[in-house]
Amino acid sequence: MPNPRILIADDQPDVLVALRLLLKGEGYAIETASSPGGVVASLEAGDFDVALIDLNYTRDTTSGEEGLDLLKRIQAVDAMLPVVVMTAWGSIELAVEAMRRGARDFIQKPWENARLLSIIATQVELGRALRKGQRLEAENRILRGDSLPKMIAEAPAMKPVLQVIGRVGPSDANVLITGENGAGKGLVAQSLHAVSPRSVKSLVTVNTGGLSESLFESELFGHVKGAFTDAKADRVGRFELADGGTLFLDEIANVPPGQQAKLLRVIESGEFERVGSSRTRRVDARIISATNADLRAEVSAGRFREDLLFRLNTVEIHVPALRGRREDIPHLATHFLAQHADRYRKRLTGFDQTAMQALLSHSWPGNIRELDHAIERAVLMADGEQIKAVDLALRAGHDASGRLEDLSLEEVERVLIKKALGRYQGNVSHAANALGLSRSALYRRLQRFGL
Repeated sequence: MPNPRILIADDQPDVLVALRLLLKGEGYAIETASSPGGVVASLEAGDFDVALIDLNYTRDTTSGEEGLDLLKRIQAVDAMLPVVVMTAWGSIELAVEAMRRGARDFIQKPWENARLLSIIATQVELGRALRKGQRLEAENRILRGDSLPKMIAEAPAMKPVLQVIGRVGPSDANVLITGENGAGKGLVAQSLHAVSPRSVKSLVTVNTGGLSESLFESELFGHVKGAFTDAKADRVGRFELADGGTLFLDEIANVPPGQQAKLLRVIESGEFERVGSSRTRRVDARIISATNADLRAEVSAGRFREDLLFRLNTVEIHVPALRGRREDIPHLATHFLAQHADRYRKRLTGFDQTAMQALLSHSWPGNIRELDHAIERAVLMADGEQIKAVDLALRAGHDASGRLEDLSLEEVERVLIKKALGRYQGNVSHAANALGLSRSALYRRLQRFGL
């Protein structure tokens, strides 16, 4: 862990020198400022563990109002930063007022070295604990797997995928994963993270396609209290949560054009600002992204930045569709059967011959996600010890034909959504516009139908 950084603010040079020598001798990294403006500039440029600030500056040497105003400005930049105030003239009432406004402790000049060092050490420890608690609380709000799901990949078509994971996973290279919806791109991302040195840190996932443009920056970069109407507290963004680990940007093709430049900047430099703050923060996160769209075609059409694509696909992994790896269908089906039978507490031993033949002959337009949903339905419907073809309810040719009057309303909706996705090469935004749906509404239907 790096040495704690202390920001000292006082308008008297001899005080700054004395405090620098004292604290530097204890192993602290020191930065000084001689005015309230200098304090704010330092905070916006970097992170500190504690701010030790005078309450009186040149404008007013006795009242402490200048220092109390600075305290408020510090909290606007970094509400979690512990602030210890100093005053040579103030009474206990002034110190109490400073603590009422958010200061953690106070020192009266001339100070006692032992007491000052004790206060600084305590506030460093408490400040770091509070920041860690904030991070953990934010992580707990994110639904993410804590363990790596089993990758079932026996088919020859999956061997190149496994080979690239083995070679590239241990590196820090950014990876772009392509493939149809439901093909298993998320599982590949988890596998890449699991075999990397970053696996001891978080794999943070964000569905960029499901974010509205107004929420995009807040979700990825975080925001400060009061940045907008509903910002009732500081929020840590996904980039900060992934610091030291991996950030998985799913549906990357659907990032709004206006936000692509901001995403490019943080990928290139590791620097960003929370919404409502001018303070630059830095992160070290590996970027793995995924899409079912042809990003090169999106670049040619002017909908995706070419420089962003170059940053994302240092290495590209294409995940084949389930129909291109049929050898894995029996293994995947058995895996899902065990999961859902245990979940619904049903005794099922496997699939009868007709059910397995139905599984092998189906086109699986929704890929592994559709297979998972089909097996779950079959487990619920089965009335014997084995899954039968009728339990699976897989309709031959259902996806491409069939009279509308023979289909339920839900089935018609599924067919129309599939046709719209095919027409726009999997671009969710364009398909949603054609169907008269919001992007988030279409995503909910894609999940429901296993597409």
